[in-house]
Amino acid sequence: MRHVILELADTPDNPVPEGATVHDVTTRDGVHLRAASWPPREGLEARGVVTILQGRSEFIEKYFETIAELSLRGFHVVAFDWRGQGGSQRQFRQRGPDGVQKGHVRDFADYQRDLDAVLAQVVAPLPGPRFALGHSTGGAVALMRAASPGHAEDFARIVAVSPLIALSPAIVPPFAGPVARLAAAVGLARLQLPGGRRSSTTLRPFDGNRLTSDEARFTRARGVVEHAPWLAVGEPTFGWLAAAFRMVAQLGAPGFALRVATPALIVAAGSDRIVSTPAIERFGARLKAGNALVLPYARHEILIENDDIRAMFWGAFDAFIPGRGLLEAD
Repeated sequence: MRHVILELADTPDNPVPEGATVHDVTTRDGVHLRAASWPPREGLEARGVVTILQGRSEFIEKYFETIAELSLRGFHVVAFDWRGQGGSQRQFRQRGPDGVQKGHVRDFADYQRDLDAVLAQVVAPLPGPRFALGHSTGGAVALMRAASPGHAEDFARIVAVSPLIALSPAIVPPFAGPVARLAAAVGLARLQLPGGRRSSTTLRPFDGNRLTSDEARFTRARGVVEHAPWLAVGEPTFGWLAAAFRMVAQLGAPGFALRVATPALIVAAGSDRIVSTPAIERFGARLKAGNALVLPYARHEILIENDDIRAMFWGAFDAFIPGRGLLEAD
């Protein structure tokens, strides 16, 4: 099985932000993860640590622009690849004919193990309050963690971008949940979803994509995968989908949102066709210490959207993450 790749892909359109340190992180169940950290921009006072929790099939390089912007705000930044994607250890020994592996995870609890390891081995030595910036799957994992006993103080605040509270009906029919659970139960968890492609979603055409309206940023991400094809992940398996539905059921349970003790800002996309924006709004309305903000016209990947949408996001982020005040309170 392929282990962690301790390098960052550098391309002319997507250079590695200055000051990167790459880490080999080992989880308690023996999985190797690729992580990276950056200091605040030179000359700036440290305001805390932002840990980026990426979405399914993503990779650290996709967040270079965001990492540079956080560094300019005075934050230490930590980013990592979940098991089974990016440069972290994959879940399969064999690849498909195009060299791309299926997107698979046994259970989303495995992602909590990944986060445990990153927090202990990379984030813990860094100074100041800790913040989470999670996208899609990562946003849901952060919210799940904040509702778990003993983890309310892992982060001072959470910003969840288009979190996976529920999948959009545009991509998942009503029968998908029972079918995925049945397939996983009878030993087909590692089988790719019917009609799914091994090729990375990042390599597909811009026209008709559900991720962003910004062609330049979409093309930049595509260029990274063309340069470093080992980053690519294909469509999910029945096992991944069954695990996602188990997590979605927990998030949607009555009273679950009330157990999220960490202050949370949820930023949803008004034109999202990957996750359900109405479900996100309902979840945000139930939070004790947080709310949901919907950005009109934005597609699923707000952090690689056009400049106007990203400006709205950063305005909300800057108003919600008071790194300096929390650091002084310590």
